[in-house]
Amino acid sequence: MAVGIFDLLHAGHLHYVEQAKSLGDELVVVIAHDETVRKQKHEPVTGQDLRKRMVEGLKPVDVAIVGNPPGIPIFEVLKTVEPDIIALGYDQKHSIDSIRKGLEKHGFGDVEVTRVEGLSDDLDGTRKIIARILDLWPSSEGGPYEED
Repeated sequence: MAVGIFDLLHAGHLHYVEQAKSLGDELVVVIAHDETVRKQKHEPVTGQDLRKRMVEGLKPVDVAIVGNPPGIPIFEVLKTVEPDIIALGYDQKHSIDSIRKGLEKHGFGDVEVTRVEGLSDDLDGTRKIIARILDLWPSSEGGPYEED
């Protein structure tokens, strides 16, 4: 199982799910609920249904589901997915130790938790891509592809 926001799908996301898929036979990806994204990070650029659809289209992904809204613990999703392994992205802030403790507390002590390596590319994150676009699109001009 892999979890994430997957806003503005990019090469870093593909790399993440490729690595997660290599850890087992089937990959279920849990897409963060829009309200969770708003609460934990930012206003999503794309909605949860579109993000789910995009992730479903990635070759390594067998199943994609939208996660629970805030207030319903991730452990509820585990009852449905029943993963053997949870793959965390290189940049996800979650502590492996705290996740393991939570898994044990909720009866999922046999689930392995691992962190996959990042993509060695300077544009491997949504915020990095947005920053790059803004750098290329000076506010005083019409944009990087302005007609003469």
